[in-house]
Amino acid sequence: MTPAASPPAARDARRLLVIDPEHASFDDARASDLPGFLRRNDLIVVNDSATLPAAMDARVGQGEGSRAVEVRLLRMRDEQTWDAVLLGDGDARARTEDRAPAPRLDVGTKLSFGGELDATVTWVSTRSPRWVAITFEATGAALWREIYARGRPVQYAYVPEALSLWDVQTAYASRPWSVEAPSAGLALTASVFAAARARGVRLARLTHAAGLSSTGDASVDALLPLAERYEIPRETVDAIAHARSLGGRVIAVGTTVVRALEGCATSHRGELVAGVGVTSLRIGAAFHPTIVTGIFTGLHEEAASHFDLLCAFAPLALLKKAYAHAEAVGYLGHELGDANLILPRA
Repeated sequence: MTPAASPPAARDARRLLVIDPEHASFDDARASDLPGFLRRNDLIVVNDSATLPAAMDARVGQGEGSRAVEVRLLRMRDEQTWDAVLLGDGDARARTEDRAPAPRLDVGTKLSFGGELDATVTWVSTRSPRWVAITFEATGAALWREIYARGRPVQYAYVPEALSLWDVQTAYASRPWSVEAPSAGLALTASVFAAARARGVRLARLTHAAGLSSTGDASVDALLPLAERYEIPRETVDAIAHARSLGGRVIAVGTTVVRALEGCATSHRGELVAGVGVTSLRIGAAFHPTIVTGIFTGLHEEAASHFDLLCAFAPLALLKKAYAHAEAVGYLGHELGDANLILPRA
C-alpha cells in the first residue's frame, strides 16, 4: 500500500476502512464517520502518550577526527538512561535499512549533542552494536529541555519533508512517553469525540510508551515491539467494567492500547488492574482478546507485527481481501495515512 507522504489537511478527513468480522464484510468511510459505527454504552480507549522529538544528531570524539552519529531513542530505562539505536551517514530521506551503520561504540564512549547535552554509552547489545544504552549527564527538567531543543520527530524515507512535532501529536497527548507517534489517534479530533459522546459513547485513556517501528537493523527489528511500559488509571478500569456491564463494546484506538490492556490482563490472570506495568505481549491470530472488542488503527503492511495483531480481531482472509480493496481504490498507509476500524456490528 502506498505510504502517505505528508499529513492530511484535515485529520478526520482520512479514509476509513471499516471491517465487520461477524459478517465478513467491509465498507468505505471517513474518520469523521466513526461515531456512526458506534452505539450507546460503547467505550473508546485512547493512548494519551505524547510523542518525543526522539531523533538527535551527536558527535563522537573531538576536533577533525570526530564522527557524526544519529541517535534515535528507543525506550526509557530510568530518568537519565535510554535504550537507543545508532545510525550513520545520511538522513531521514534514506530508508533506515539503507543507512550506513554508525561507527561501533564501546561502553564508556562519550556522545556530544551540542549545547549542554552529553551522554555516555553504558551498554552495547550482543544482538547488534547499533543498539546501545546511553546515560545523559543532565537530569530532570534540564534533560527534557535539551531533548526538546536538540531533537526532532523520528520519520522515514516515504515522508520527504521534515515533520513538525505537532504533526505527530494526537489532539489529547499528555505525558511524553512515546518515541514514535501512537499514530491511530492522529485521525481523531475533538469534533469526532463530541459526536461520539452525543451518541452515548464514553471516552477513557491510558498511557503507553510507543516504541520505534523500524531500526534499519534486521536483527533488532525482529525483536520489535520490545517490552514497553504503560499506566492504566483506576478510572479507565472502572469505565471498562461499566461499559461491559451495560453490553457496551471496548474499542481500542491503536495497537498500543490493545497491548497495554491485554498485556495487563494476561499478567494478572485475566484481571484488568490499575497501575504501572510493562508488557512484552506479542498478539497474533492465535490470541483471543478478553478486554478489547474492536480496534481503530492505521493500515499496516502485512509483514509488520501491527498487522499480526489485527489477526486477533478478524480472519486473515478477510483482512487480505479488505486490504486489497483499500489498495485498489487508493487508500494510503503508514502513520500519516488512512485508518481502519475492525469492529463486529452484531
